[in-house]
Amino acid sequence: MTAGEAGLEELIRFEIRNQVAWITIDNPEKGNAISPGMRDRMASLVNGLNGRFEARAVVITATGRKLFCPGADISLRREPAPRPDGAPESAVGESRRMMLDGQLKLMPAILDCELPVIAAVNGTAAGVGAHLALCCDLVVMADHAKFIEVFARRGLVPDGLGAWILPRLVGLQKARELMFFAEDIPAEEALRIGLCNRVVPGDDLVAATTEWAERLAAGPTRSLMLTKWLVNRSLDVDRRTLEDNEAWAVELNSHTLDSREGLASFRERRDPIWRGF
Repeated sequence: MTAGEAGLEELIRFEIRNQVAWITIDNPEKGNAISPGMRDRMASLVNGLNGRFEARAVVITATGRKLFCPGADISLRREPAPRPDGAPESAVGESRRMMLDGQLKLMPAILDCELPVIAAVNGTAAGVGAHLALCCDLVVMADHAKFIEVFARRGLVPDGLGAWILPRLVGLQKARELMFFAEDIPAEEALRIGLCNRVVPGDDLVAATTEWAERLAAGPTRSLMLTKWLVNRSLDVDRRTLEDNEAWAVELNSHTLDSREGLASFRERRDPIWRGF
């Protein structure tokens, strides 16, 4: 962590309410851009929720109404590794390593999180900020918010797993269009093409997200975990592999207390009481 990244707990806020973990970007001086330290804290927080019982759903959001996250804070950089005399300022492989140790740890943390993760997009989400939201399981947008695949405007290559997640959401043709032209994608258009699940008035974003998150947190957590695992793998494996995955998921789920409760409540014609294990 650099001297400019002190106070990470204030820049990435974390609290658990009603079994929902809220991770909030709060960096108004930089327009909610995320620094390396902020990015690492987010990944650590998400990973730290796995295998625990305090939270059963996650929300990622930001403060303010204008910006969710415009991408990386490029004003802060990690200290370069020590190098011998004559070594170039940037050696081949260092940018790759920066990616592997950075965004390519945060996005998989969200995709692989055992809990359902909701993005509450309160404003513009651009570049890595857009991919941060799109890698979440569900996306709720304020009606004034927008996505921007901004990389082509800067002569950059999409990162943060954008080339993986975007085609899975909108298809190859549309993904290329969004990335090549880098045009604004307003909330209603994002809903139409499948980049989000709901669009709500800005003043209702927290309430709408809370309602969904608390419903998930009161649900059959292990069943949702296995469902997420199956769906996220479905486009990466062949049919036979998915058959095996599905069979194992059903086997594992059948041994959860919630699975037994679901069958019992059906037989007894009552609402189930999910305990999360």
